[in-house]
Amino acid sequence: MQSLLTLGRQPALGLAELESLYGADKIRRVGAQAVVVDVDPCLLAFDRLGGSIRFAKVLTTLDTTNWRQIEKFLLEVGPGHAATMPEGKMTLGLSIQGLQINRGQLEATGLSLKKAIRKSGRSVRLVPNKDPELSTPQVIHNNLTGPNGWELLFVRDGDKTIVAQTVKIQDIASYTRRDRERPKRDAKVGMLPPKLAQIIINLASGQVAEQNLLNICEIPAGRPIPRNILSQTVLDPFCGTGVVLQEAHLMGYDVYGTDLEPRMIEYTKANLDWLEECDGCRGQDVTLSDQEVAEVGDATNHTWRPPIDFVACETYLGRPFTAMPDSTVLKQTVSDTNLIIKKFLRNIHGQLQPGTRLCIAVPAWQIKPNSFMHLPLIDQIEDLGYNRTRFEHVRDSELIYYRSEQVVARQLVILTRK
Repeated sequence: MQSLLTLGRQPALGLAELESLYGADKIRRVGAQAVVVDVDPCLLAFDRLGGSIRFAKVLTTLDTTNWRQIEKFLLEVGPGHAATMPEGKMTLGLSIQGLQINRGQLEATGLSLKKAIRKSGRSVRLVPNKDPELSTPQVIHNNLTGPNGWELLFVRDGDKTIVAQTVKIQDIASYTRRDRERPKRDAKVGMLPPKLAQIIINLASGQVAEQNLLNICEIPAGRPIPRNILSQTVLDPFCGTGVVLQEAHLMGYDVYGTDLEPRMIEYTKANLDWLEECDGCRGQDVTLSDQEVAEVGDATNHTWRPPIDFVACETYLGRPFTAMPDSTVLKQTVSDTNLIIKKFLRNIHGQLQPGTRLCIAVPAWQIKPNSFMHLPLIDQIEDLGYNRTRFEHVRDSELIYYRSEQVVARQLVILTRK
């Protein structure tokens, strides 16, 4: 059975994340915001994906993009499917991507399907569309992934239409809790979003062996999904307040972090202690082992203890800017950050085994809308002893996390130690 994932605000990041975890041959982009993944759905760890919003199972593919024909198909099969669902009132939602129909047409189809299901003796409620695609809060609020929920997703795939049913949606409440309820936060050192931290970790880890993946279909219904222990250590040499370590631990990795500032180490430890007690932060066992530590260390000269299986971090981003600085200030900022990150890469190179992967988020400066100034070291990676990992489905230039109003963006660079 194939899965269909809908991607987030910057779809290229989610696409690269999936390619990193499952391989280029297992994924196929569909339209602007979706991807078909040819992986056993029981082994697809949706909760660890920062760049995917919906997880749906593909029901069928129709040889048409004509909405009237799609509606005819729905009215034929909808009542039969409704009859197989548990007793009680069902909730119906429709979402579309890439199909040229307006909200009125979509609403009319939903009402027709609701009427057909009610004729079969089933009580049903239709979730109204504000947009062609229902929002994450709408899916969650209306329990459309629950036993009596049914969100159908229609995605244009060339001259065909994929029909899928949403089975999971991004847990925005948990992300908010892990982001905003941590006891120690510091806007001056940057506020790394947990979703982006997950993407960085997944780009750094590469493919996870199938035998190490948790089979969620073997977990009895109603029980929480336990933390999957992966027996690998992820190093964050610029750990700050510990967001990467937090997310890596929830994914099942052992974590090891260092930071130049003692205050940041105190913040990291406090946040990781809080994680153990956090209600609703996902996972059953979030207890840290004795080997999982955070310690003071300058990334440009520190000696880390082995083993280091991979490196995931947001490096030094330089001075924060709310508006574009003058050319002299910008030039000096670029030079300063470039020197620090180059020293870090030289220092850690001799401490890593050949083939070790790194994903580092480095600064890039948005000098005009969607146009960036990059660190000079990006073009010197080979000379520093690393190969740059590239993706089949995503260009290097797309691996930048930013918002339109931001000056300082985060460029994701994936490396392998030679």
